[in-house]
Amino acid sequence: MTASPSPCGFLVLDKPAGLTSHACVARVRRCYGIKRVGHGGTLDPAVTGVLPLALGAATRLLPYLPSGKAYRGVIQLGWRTSSDDLSGELLERCPVPVLSHGDLDACLEHFRGAILQQPPQVSAVHVDGERAYARARRGETMELAARPVQIDALELLNWEPASQQLELAVRCSAGTYIRSLARDLGTALGCGGALASLRRTEALGFDLSGSVSLEALESGAPLPALDNPLQPLRHLPWQQLDAEDLAGWRCGRSLCASAVSSPAQPGFDPSALDQPVVILDPEGHLAGMARTAPGGRLQPRLVFDAAG
Repeated sequence: MTASPSPCGFLVLDKPAGLTSHACVARVRRCYGIKRVGHGGTLDPAVTGVLPLALGAATRLLPYLPSGKAYRGVIQLGWRTSSDDLSGELLERCPVPVLSHGDLDACLEHFRGAILQQPPQVSAVHVDGERAYARARRGETMELAARPVQIDALELLNWEPASQQLELAVRCSAGTYIRSLARDLGTALGCGGALASLRRTEALGFDLSGSVSLEALESGAPLPALDNPLQPLRHLPWQQLDAEDLAGWRCGRSLCASAVSSPAQPGFDPSALDQPVVILDPEGHLAGMARTAPGGRLQPRLVFDAAG
């Protein structure tokens, strides 16, 4: 009797509030009966939304996925807390000035593009070999160094003067803290700010349109098919193997980069070193990943169905 092939692909989980990313991984492992499950980009327990999960051999593709992320968040003005969100200790309440949409958008302009951002005290940043959140929970206050981040889009969706809450849509680089954005926006407005709620809408090339809930996975209904591992790699150049090249590829031999196609990267230069390239087998299925190497070659970095 032939064994069923191990699952290989991506699942987009619509993470609920109250669970860690690690807990979500454990429950998906049980659903699919597979140990090899990894997540792309940790979400705080209170945050909901897109949590991409890689199953089986697809876990090896996580480093090649696009790193940008998008969120929708609600910020409470007039509050300053220990964690920069409403779950932390309230440190100060301040009056909020009369603000219009135009006032808020003018202030938001200072946070668009490349900025320096100080992580929250309660964060996973390492401080002297220990996570900042562990030290913060002991009552320590740390001077965390500001880090460069990129905020590509920052849109004011709604402003409610009665509740003193505003809703934002944010598209940003990996490593951006929306809690820090809430804190810094409040500081710029002179009244303090804290993140009230957050939902991630995009991550690693996936969005909510193809997501599934934990309840649906655990309902007893047939499990959804996994997304093809090629789907989140479409931003990368690719090269398809000829039938005579397949055996050599599976043995780890380098390839000539002359047939690289890059519709998503029109300026791709195969002579530039150490760029990732998707390798397809003669039927168009994923055969692995390569990196550009000297002499116009493609050096294997990840080979599926390797020989030997």
